[in-house]
Amino acid sequence: MSNLNKFDEFLKKIDLQKYRSKYRSIKLVEMDLPKDIQAIKLLYKIYWSEKEFIDFDNFLKRYIKEYKINIDNFRAKIGMCEVCFYKGLPARIYRTWASLITQIHAGYVAESVFGSGTINMSEDLDHHGADFQVTYKGNIINYQVKKKSFSREIRQAKKSGKIIHGEFIDIKYEVPIDEIFNNPKTKKGELRLPYKRFVDNKELKRLANGFIVFTAEAFLPKKREIDKQSK
Repeated sequence: MSNLNKFDEFLKKIDLQKYRSKYRSIKLVEMDLPKDIQAIKLLYKIYWSEKEFIDFDNFLKRYIKEYKINIDNFRAKIGMCEVCFYKGLPARIYRTWASLITQIHAGYVAESVFGSGTINMSEDLDHHGADFQVTYKGNIINYQVKKKSFSREIRQAKKSGKIIHGEFIDIKYEVPIDEIFNNPKTKKGELRLPYKRFVDNKELKRLANGFIVFTAEAFLPKKREIDKQSK
């Protein structure tokens, strides 16, 4: 089974509604987190480098274990009570997790298009403006995943600047609310605009549990363009 197929199966098993219900209303830890307790590095390490596809609960346990000292130092520095902080931190980390695994999935989709060994993904690239980088037939393409949503549940991490080499391409995904899919038609029997816009976009698909992910169509046009130029 390919890495992409394994990641697809992993995403399909996630109880997205459980996490949404649990964390949606918790907004206690909303300040900027210092780099030494950000979850980005660990996310890339587990889901991309190690290819260990664990659910959020197990990711959170590993995150707390590996970053415990730095987390406690930060909590003491900002003067937030331990109960409040550790109630808010999982919700904050969940939003980062949900956003990053979507990006990482896109990296696996791109790998299935451009080929094994063509994708680079890391915390350093992320902080410099590229969610993942493709090197294909002498071309460097830096993909940035941009999210548009009707809700504010999954937040896009800020990028600090662009890396030097390569072309930048934005790929955009939209997360309509579940009601749009549960009730896609208006009272007049017409398809609701957000639903129609989504189903017409062949670059995206929605899994049964609500995850929105990219398809190969998000990357095939660029591959065809490079293939044509290299002939």
